Amino acid sequence: MIVALVLAAGAGSRFRADQHKLLSSLRGTRVIDHSVAAVRSAISEGAPIDRIIVVSGAVPLDPLPADVLLVHNPNWADGQATSLAVGIDVATTLGADAVVVGLGDQPFIDPAAWRAVAASRATIAVATYSGSATRTPALIRREAWEHLPKTGDFGARHLISSRPELVEPVPCSGSPADIDTIEDLESWNP
Repeated sequence: MIVALVLAAGAGSRFRADQHKLLSSLRGTRVIDHSVAAVRSAISEGAPIDRIIVVSGAVPLDPLPADVLLVHNPNWADGQATSLAVGIDVATTLGADAVVVGLGDQPFIDPAAWRAVAASRATIAVATYSGSATRTPALIRREAWEHLPKTGDFGARHLISSRPELVEPVPCSGSPADIDTIEDLESWNP
């Protein structure tokens, strides 16, 4: 079983607006909803992903589609690694063999990227875009979970960089652009 983990717990402190970045409208839809929709589309197009988990923290993300499991990270302020750990714990409970990790503030990840990364047989697979450095989504199989950080704001980056022999780069289409600032959002809104 493969579980998609969408990490969406951070405060979004660089986004200086009245509303959290994930709840902000991007082309008429909340940023988080774009990210979740990409995973759902990937599944409907044949991605070997069985469940979707969204890890929240700083702000409530309701409503999400009924097929999405929303879990709260009470320690979200301690960094992205804590959200990844919460997601891994839930994936373990569900009996998952692997997770494919993405970020809630990356609304332009193409469903094809989720499909391609999820289809990899590598221990760790990471998306690359136009020859760029590795980005999300990233597949991490169960045998590598014990090497993931439990604290800090690193997610899987340290594991990916420290164990290159386990990593398969997966060329992907789409854009890994994220929404970190109000200017980022405004640049993408018509």
